[in-house]
Amino acid sequence: MNMRIEDLSKKAEELQKSGMTTGQIADELNLSSETIVWLLTNKNPVASDIMPKDISIDWSSLGKNATRLRSAAVVLCDMALELDEEIDAVVGVSTSGVPVAGFMADELGCDFSVYYSKKGKVGTGESKNLKGTFSRNFGEVRGKNCLIVDDVITTGNTIKDVISQLKLSGAKPVVVTVLVDKIGVEEIEAVPIKSMFRITRFG
Repeated sequence: MNMRIEDLSKKAEELQKSGMTTGQIADELNLSSETIVWLLTNKNPVASDIMPKDISIDWSSLGKNATRLRSAAVVLCDMALELDEEIDAVVGVSTSGVPVAGFMADELGCDFSVYYSKKGKVGTGESKNLKGTFSRNFGEVRGKNCLIVDDVITTGNTIKDVISQLKLSGAKPVVVTVLVDKIGVEEIEAVPIKSMFRITRFG
């Protein structure tokens, strides 16, 4: 499915009306929060408008099939294990990183934790001081070497937040795995990034 700017704008508006925050819409559409704000404030946008530089990622053909998700998890495990780091826990970033993280924890035979990012807590007037949190319904991270799993790195801010909160919780983040890296980085906060696909922008 090829989504045009008009389609993205309409979808962002529908999600906002359903009660989602800007950050949640950004996660759902795999776009930056800045792009979502632009889509919501520019009614009837067209490609010729001055718009944020961003790339829309649609991985729904993978996400709607558990066998494909498990296969992606196996690939990401293989990439993470290249670093030869001990992994005690897999941390899935809610929402889209969680299914893959669950399969990865099973594949690696280690604990499974869920991290709720700050994106779900605020709307368009987002506070830089908000932090995410670990779910108490899943594994504890304290004292563990953690592998972080998310679907897409758009700005790197969510991953920075997870890394910071892991350290504050007494855990050691050893590697980040993602399906798609939209900023093309080797590491964030000195933690290596392993991605199935890395996007490089020219110009």
